[in-house]
Amino acid sequence: MRLPRSVEAAEVDGKVVLVRSDLNVPLEDGRVADDTRIRSSLPTIELLLERGAREVHVCSHLGRPKGPDDKYAIAPVRERLRELVGDERVTVLENTRFNPGETKNDEAYARELAEGCDVFVNDAFGSAHRAHASTVGVAQLLPAYAGLLLLAELENLGKLLGEVERPFVIVSGGAKVEDKIGVLENLGSRADEVLIGGKMAEDVRSDNPFSFDAVLPKDVVAASSFSPDADTQVTPFDSLPEGWLGLDVGPETREDFARRIAGARTVFWNGPMGVFEWPKFSEGTFAVARALAESDGFTVVGGGDSVRAVHDAGVADRISWISTGGGAALELLEGKELPGVAAIPNA
Repeated sequence: MRLPRSVEAAEVDGKVVLVRSDLNVPLEDGRVADDTRIRSSLPTIELLLERGAREVHVCSHLGRPKGPDDKYAIAPVRERLRELVGDERVTVLENTRFNPGETKNDEAYARELAEGCDVFVNDAFGSAHRAHASTVGVAQLLPAYAGLLLLAELENLGKLLGEVERPFVIVSGGAKVEDKIGVLENLGSRADEVLIGGKMAEDVRSDNPFSFDAVLPKDVVAASSFSPDADTQVTPFDSLPEGWLGLDVGPETREDFARRIAGARTVFWNGPMGVFEWPKFSEGTFAVARALAESDGFTVVGGGDSVRAVHDAGVADRISWISTGGGAALELLEGKELPGVAAIPNA
């Protein structure tokens, strides 16, 4: 995989640097509820400060506002970043999505962002699949480099696209099979096994869109209704009672999937095994999380729900790589070129 040139090669001493970070974090009661993405952005910012940058202007989107909206103001993020860095050279600009030119890759808005800056560093892997003014437009106006997080994402996810250690096992779940057809077709044809759970499993059973054989659940935890307090029973996957819903993989499937993961040397997981936000239906997803943590192989987790699951299961520190980019990771693994990466010159 082609890697863009690194921020470590940039001359930044005495320069003003514009950094596109991914600070799209959840807010709760006007405060940052989870600062994981903010912390992930720190190594690049701190490197620039250590190397003598005169000013560091950090920009990011937050949510999906259609224009200025107090609900998505960057202020809570700015406050949290200031607590973590505490250097007056760092400035956090207002939410890029407040300007309609952002998503249109408008040159005028890109020039506004780039004004007064000498160097551009893109560290927002989670937005690298978007050709926006803050990811592509400014890279065409300033000397552009890849941040440390962006490079780490490309290097670790890129390992799945090269010669992997085998057996190579993919675990996929979630609700929409159509969202993952591209990546599963690209990786699945190279994998030794593809384990499928969640609502996806029902869709694949009824109409398999893939060219490879998928391993489907043996049993499921069925619910009498779509409710966290519904009556439940364990039933074979292919014989759900009339009107009941499969909301988690069952104990036999958990054991089967864990055994297959344990035998793998490379594992990629994207998508939960059920409605894991509800305790009655969380055990299948957490069983997969624990199986990856116990693996001796190279393990990669991508997608918001799967990332949350490894954190909720308390095993995040035992996963080889946890991707910060949902859609960007899937597009990269599908084999697509990411505009935000393509805009940066080669290493």
